[in-house]
Amino acid sequence: MEIKSVTGTVVCTSPSSGVYVLTFTSPPDNRLLTPFCQALLLALDILEFSYPHGVVITTSGIQKFFSNGLDLEHASSTKGFFPNSLFALFKRLLTYPMPTIALINGHAFAGGFMLAMYHDYRVFNPSRGFLCLNELDLGVPLQPAMSSVFRQKLSPQVYKLMVLEAKRFSGKEALEGGIVDILGGMEECLVLVKERKLNEKAKTGVYGALKTEMFRETMGYVTPEGYEKGEKRSKEAWKLDNQRRDEGNRRVAEWERNASKAKL
Repeated sequence: MEIKSVTGTVVCTSPSSGVYVLTFTSPPDNRLLTPFCQALLLALDILEFSYPHGVVITTSGIQKFFSNGLDLEHASSTKGFFPNSLFALFKRLLTYPMPTIALINGHAFAGGFMLAMYHDYRVFNPSRGFLCLNELDLGVPLQPAMSSVFRQKLSPQVYKLMVLEAKRFSGKEALEGGIVDILGGMEECLVLVKERKLNEKAKTGVYGALKTEMFRETMGYVTPEGYEKGEKRSKEAWKLDNQRRDEGNRRVAEWERNASKAKL
């Protein structure tokens, strides 16, 4: 199976029974553009509705990058990008009725890291790439759907390093922090599937439902309704923060005037 979009391709192969590998290639660094998200969504639909259920592995056809995240200009200028493409993809992975594994072969930054985190399992290249939420460096706040999945899946200590220090995690550090399940490549990924019998987990038909309940908080943010609520909450928060700044500046100016008079 091969799905072509205006920015690249998603190719499906099956190295063993019940194991499906989706390899996405969107040069130069697999940015999460609308065509990329929609092609991956379609591939997931085809696997669910046209093939026997098993386990899905996603990986990059670009050696250096798993994904370098969003194109901020595209994300901000494309109507409906977040609820209909990016968060729709996040929701699909979060609730997918088969186990999903992100085989992270290279860098996964910002939205690319989020994409990996929305999978059930993560296998990371031990010798190439970093995992990083660099929104602090970019000056971009995290939306609820971008933040909650890390908060639900990781420890508070690791979450703090990610968000407030924009730490770049190497393979060893990612494993120690519980961000990834194992280190390795496709061979180790297939061993993980075999050892944990992941290609059998979808047989009872409740795998997706169990995940939906397990990550109920995050589910509340990745739906279109949740996105709208988040946008409304963010606008109100910015309004209140502007009021706080105005009041703070007023108090400081008043203090400075009084301090100047006291010196006289």
